[in-house]
Amino acid sequence: MRFRAKVVDIGCIHHLTRVVNTIAKLAKKCTLRFTREKLFFILPDQAAGQGVSMWCEIKQENFFDEYQMEGVSKDFNEIFLEFVTENLSRALKSAQCAKSLRIRLAKKQVPCLSMEIDLPSLASDSRTVSHDIPVTIIPRRNWGDYAEPDMPNYHVTIYMPPLKTVKTIAERMKNISTYLTLGANQQGDMTMQVETSLVTVKTRFEDLEVPDLGDEGQDVQSVSHRYSWPADEFATVTIDIKKFLQFLAGQLVNPERVICNIVDKSTVQFFLLLEDLSLQYFIPVMARS
Repeated sequence: MRFRAKVVDIGCIHHLTRVVNTIAKLAKKCTLRFTREKLFFILPDQAAGQGVSMWCEIKQENFFDEYQMEGVSKDFNEIFLEFVTENLSRALKSAQCAKSLRIRLAKKQVPCLSMEIDLPSLASDSRTVSHDIPVTIIPRRNWGDYAEPDMPNYHVTIYMPPLKTVKTIAERMKNISTYLTLGANQQGDMTMQVETSLVTVKTRFEDLEVPDLGDEGQDVQSVSHRYSWPADEFATVTIDIKKFLQFLAGQLVNPERVICNIVDKSTVQFFLLLEDLSLQYFIPVMARS
């Protein structure tokens, strides 16, 4: 297995750093999958347990000036490895003024993602900072555990309000309850509600956009397919408000759109859409007595 890549454009270095910082806020560990065309950051259901799960993919050509990889074999030309997200995030922070960034898969005392950061210097010689990030190579027999999440049929698919507004409201609601009930319908309405035995607080958004599943320009994978569901009826899920805030606080990539998909009382998925990456984020639904 071999992997070697180089980034020269400082804008691409900054963008890659924001992506990794977002991943680091969402997961302590994750799996990095390399293919010829894309990179994937994955936190599968099995690893998440009762926590969140995540699937993020980026096109390598939008980030790297040079990109070479050889997988485990010609038939399985991919690489899967696991790493601590904070280690990669910390290394990239030192590259914010870099002239170039090189990343390669190296075998030292343990397998590592070796990063060489070429920094500007007042002297004629440039400065080079190196980081070795330990990784665990995932064997081919376990790759099936890291498949892309199934896209179930949703009752409601809706574009989220601005995340900063949602975050401000959720931060205030967390002082009332540890649970948040999120609801939406296909007429563009979304509600956020917390309640106790003494008080109920609800915020309602109206006239939100609804993805058009019949639009040929729309990414069908991003919105999946809907069950037959009355347009004015709300599909609702109850989730841990801290996990919801973790998702909102981690958004450093400024997504163009965020789609919320809800299976009534069962599943909630957030799908972040950008020109050069997409991120799926699942929060487990709470069973309340």
